[in-house]
Amino acid sequence: MRLLVVEDEEDLVVALKVGLVRAGYAVDVAPDVDTATEKLAVNDYDLVLLDLNLPDGDGFSVCRAVRATQGGPRILMLTARDRLADRVRGLDEGADDYLVKPFMLPELLARIRALLRREDGGTSVVEVGELRLDTARFEAFRGDRPLHLTPKEFGVLHYLMTRPGRVVPAEELLEHVWDENADPFTNTVRVTVGSLRRKITGDEEPLIETVIRQGYRLKEDNEPREDAAG
Repeated sequence: MRLLVVEDEEDLVVALKVGLVRAGYAVDVAPDVDTATEKLAVNDYDLVLLDLNLPDGDGFSVCRAVRATQGGPRILMLTARDRLADRVRGLDEGADDYLVKPFMLPELLARIRALLRREDGGTSVVEVGELRLDTARFEAFRGDRPLHLTPKEFGVLHYLMTRPGRVVPAEELLEHVWDENADPFTNTVRVTVGSLRRKITGDEEPLIETVIRQGYRLKEDNEPREDAAG
């Protein structure tokens, strides 16, 4: 999942980015309204963490711009404004949740997971055939076998599992699983998918296919065959 943090307090930005990246998210940062607007126009984010007090305006304008776009990202407002009127206005302007500063990272991560679960039908568990992935626990399994994945491998698998049977271009994976500092001319996606494929496959049937000059596809029907155990 790719997040945009709209925040101008440098110390908080650093702490948020470290915590979010460790939790497996790709994170971009915007210190003001103009930068946030530019990044939202060219990147596809899953969630925006939005401060209200910004140097060139307030976060309400960013919230309205996001909500004016069909299928825009979820919005979690992070602000020191703790008055009831501000919380009500934030939600009325289109925010999905509102968290008052100061806050603890575990609560923020729990709220992020809760918002992103809405995209997965309200559950943290995604299942495709014999593959099972739990975004809350950061766990992945093939059948009963645990898969020990890096955050990027986990992100790629989650993205493919929410689009089973569909060919996903490498550029699309780079856009959603990596942040804006990723070099589009490197082979980082190919290397990550290759490592993920080996971990998933083990001694079993490969589930991730490479479609030449198009991208990668997770087999939609990957249930174990009846004769596989015998």
